[in-house]
Amino acid sequence: MSARDYIEKDYYKTLGVSKDATLPEIKKTYRKLARKFHPDANTGDSTAEERFKEISEAYDVLSDEKRRKEYDDARALFAGGGFRVPAGGGGPGGAGGFTFDLGDLFGGAGTTGGGGAGGSGAGGLGDIFGGLFGGNRRSATAAPRRGADVESEVTLAFAEAVDGVTVPLRLSTPGPCGTCYGSGAKPGTVPRVCPQCSGTGSVPRNQGGFAFAEPCRECRGRGLLVDDPCPTCGGTGATMTERSLTVRIPAGVADGQRIRLKGKGGPGERGGPAGDLVVLVHVTPHRVFGRAGENLTVTLPVTFAEAALGATVKVPTLGGAPVSVKIAPGTNGGRTLRVRGKGVPRRDGSRGDLLVSVEVAVPQKLSAKARTALESFAAESDGDPRAHLMELADRG
Repeated sequence: MSARDYIEKDYYKTLGVSKDATLPEIKKTYRKLARKFHPDANTGDSTAEERFKEISEAYDVLSDEKRRKEYDDARALFAGGGFRVPAGGGGPGGAGGFTFDLGDLFGGAGTTGGGGAGGSGAGGLGDIFGGLFGGNRRSATAAPRRGADVESEVTLAFAEAVDGVTVPLRLSTPGPCGTCYGSGAKPGTVPRVCPQCSGTGSVPRNQGGFAFAEPCRECRGRGLLVDDPCPTCGGTGATMTERSLTVRIPAGVADGQRIRLKGKGGPGERGGPAGDLVVLVHVTPHRVFGRAGENLTVTLPVTFAEAALGATVKVPTLGGAPVSVKIAPGTNGGRTLRVRGKGVPRRDGSRGDLLVSVEVAVPQKLSAKARTALESFAAESDGDPRAHLMELADRG
């Protein structure tokens, strides 16, 4: 979570709970909202997907006692005007000014806490007050930094996506250079401290009554300068490495869904946590079955006689034995029958349903005997199935 999140996002409002809500109340509300806005229950609804992400982010903070306290204290500090200097008291930034940067204020809550739902701040409020009142001031660029998120893609068969599967992935991620061990300097040499920022990696920039820290342009925020670069990494201190990873794709994943695996991304810098691995899932269409949220769909052809007279017929299921369904006499084409428990697995262990759409199959060829019988049937049939259309059309 970034420093901006502490200031701008109201996680209590996102979940719809009070600031005094207990943990059981928060959990109960989260489960209710998660079921309502889960992507599997709102296929193709980007608004619901975004709402689900916001709910998950808020729950990750408010369900953790330590992170909730840091969040509450930080917002209380901003709301109470904790960054104002008393009248007549010029702060370190000059007359009436005050010097701070958000990285120092949050003590790594943004830079080490990780992105999204998985991170947890390493510093907390101790660093807030240290950064404000001249304690052990740390540059945000010199602090531990969370590793970058890594994205990958995987293509699954339809049945694999429904039932879940474990797949191998091969990733290319940046890591410390094996020649210079991350220093960026040629073996036998060492980097020197940047004279511009004195090794902090940042320099102050005055704007009005405030002074903000920004990355040093001389060393690009590293705090060190390399005069003789490492021949392997060119002075960056990092190289791309290949690694294999086994990933479990949960049951019920949908086409286009992203699976986030915490801590499986790029390595952190200066002791920071690793980033996340985000896997984009592609699902190959099935030749028989389709999907509608947590339900599977199938089209069932029936003969005219079965639709008219009624029948019991077999319907295939995904990965299981066929089941029998009853076609009621007089069933029209397009009617949907429901076979319970034969759909997509849910998180609670239950499954959705199989939706069977009836399609009346019209024979392409008729024998002379069949034609005669059908003509006799037509002659005996009463009524015009299109009569109501004519009446409605005449009424306008």
